Amino acid sequence: RGAGGRGGWWRRGSPGPFPLTGSPPQALVDDTEDVSLDFGSEEELALRKAKIRHPLATFFHLFFRVSAIVTYLFCDWFSNSFVACFVTILLLLSCDFWSVKNVTGRLLVGLRWWNQIDEDGKSHWVFEAKRVPTIAASTEAEARIFWLGLIICPVIWTVFFFSTLFSLKLKWLALVIAGISLQTANLYGYIHCKYGGQKSISRVTSRVFAAADVPKSKYR
Repeated sequence: RGAGGRGGWWRRGSPGPFPLTGSPPQALVDDTEDVSLDFGSEEELALRKAKIRHPLATFFHLFFRVSAIVTYLFCDWFSNSFVACFVTILLLLSCDFWSVKNVTGRLLVGLRWWNQIDEDGKSHWVFEAKRVPTIAASTEAEARIFWLGLIICPVIWTVFFFSTLFSLKLKWLALVIAGISLQTANLYGYIHCKYGGQKSISRVTSRVFAAADVPKSKYR
């Protein structure tokens, strides 16, 4: 029996596997589009949402400034010497200023600021925000801890200033002013690093620090 018989694989009158005109078979057109799955961005997002990637830096970012506040509040419980309390709190504030300015800001949020003197002897303030890849950036938890500690602690020292002033404890006034100055300096420096390119922030800071020689921010 021929190809059109009962055992054939196509019936007479059917189009068959190929057209009867003898034209070559037509290739099927695939209308589907390639969809790229960006697994790398998911991994970077997971790393960014990780809890803490720099535990030591995060700890010392809060340790010195919180210790200074706690010592200021309860120093009378441990010592009756005003000089010992004054020196201890001032050392804690100095360690906090140095660690936040030189270490934790660079590690936790990728920002840093400093002062340099050029060949002509002129002083210049430099503010940098590093353009780092997302996978190497700080986590959201670290950034939140950094900015909360940076903002809340100067507010607490400001409250101490008014409480000291109204209670007439003038011997503590110089220490409280030192705490406000050191922590506000770091706060201003990092705000300028992060938002220095915006005109609104530049106008605000230029009014407050009109007397200071602060150049434009430098970004990488």
